[in-house]
Amino acid sequence: MKKNTETVTKFRTGDEVVVIAGKDLGKKGTVQKISKFNNKAVITGINMMKKHTKPNPQLGETGGIVEKEAAIHLSNIAIWNPKQKKADRISFQIDGDKKIRVYSSDKKEIKS
Repeated sequence: MKKNTETVTKFRTGDEVVVIAGKDLGKKGTVQKISKFNNKAVITGINMMKKHTKPNPQLGETGGIVEKEAAIHLSNIAIWNPKQKKADRISFQIDGDKKIRVYSSDKKEIKS
């Protein structure tokens, strides 16, 4: 029997986040893509890796070493609170029939 490994994430594409663990500790970036199945996110300018590519003349691609972002685990990032200028956690509040994301420290709504 196959388990459903999909999880719910508090982060969304376009959120500004800061790295709280790993080699890029303290760097800020914007979430480009989130994979709910393995709990990882691709963030602009974070966790850069080098990939060696072969040239493909049919597509007009040149070969060489290309730098691109690799995925980073969601436990190693935190949302950036611009008012307090520090990393923060995300919590939820029920507003009528809607569920909104708020910063845990000051309970202000997260604009995404």
